[in-house]
Amino acid sequence: QVHLVESGGGLVQAGGSLRLSCAASGDILSIDSMGWYRQAPGKQRELVAGATTGGSANYGDSVKGRFTISRDNAKNTVYLQMTSLKAEDTAVYYCNAAIVSQAWITYNIWGQGTQVTVSS
Repeated sequence: QVHLVESGGGLVQAGGSLRLSCAASGDILSIDSMGWYRQAPGKQRELVAGATTGGSANYGDSVKGRFTISRDNAKNTVYLQMTSLKAEDTAVYYCNAAIVSQAWITYNIWGQGTQVTVSS
């Protein structure tokens, strides 16, 4: 089995910064892509940022210029550096990954989520 574990969430003042981490472990041959999504209460889950193994990245329009995604492939870990945080960034942030198992099977999994709360 493969697990994704997020960390780094918390309470921060508007204008502040947080760094989220997501580490994958288990039966992993490789990870094709990793990314971050977020969901506020009563709202749809939305893309925050995604990254391929080769380093290509894409961002949701609302976070461009403020958030940066990066990966450490040797550690099967993805990071999200969040700066200039706004109250509207408050949400549960979920890690997502496309896993390739040792049996050469590709599938998508989600982490349990980490809460980010920005006070205004």
